[in-house]
Amino acid sequence: MNYPMHKNHFRVEWGGVNVGFMEVSGLAIELDVVSYREGSSPESSERLMPGLKKYSPIILKRGIVKSDDEFYKWINTAQFDKIERRDVTISLLNENHEPVVIWKIRNAFPFKLEYSPLHSQGSEVAIESLTLAHEGLTVEFL
Repeated sequence: MNYPMHKNHFRVEWGGVNVGFMEVSGLAIELDVVSYREGSSPESSERLMPGLKKYSPIILKRGIVKSDDEFYKWINTAQFDKIERRDVTISLLNENHEPVVIWKIRNAFPFKLEYSPLHSQGSEVAIESLTLAHEGLTVEFL
């Protein structure tokens, strides 16, 4: 019997390197809905048609680690209309650490880097979040 997969065992890769994260969000594909009605139509309502695909930004969160400034370096590759783009692979893993679902993100680049608020009386882990824009998302079920 097949059971639903747990969402807490996943891997993120770019450039052949596994990068550890505590959370990944934004794995979404949406279609614009285009409404259309021709003037001579006897119908009193519009027709709805699929439009362009839209991809949600991908948000990657992880704890801040000493001497790891990878996110900061990547977002600072931006110069005028150019920035380093990367293909990103996110895999949902089974209990044997094997991929069962793979999301492939094409031509991703960071457009927001955010650090969690700092509190003098808190004991939580400091978090950094990197938000990626991209030009495509495909999903492969294994």
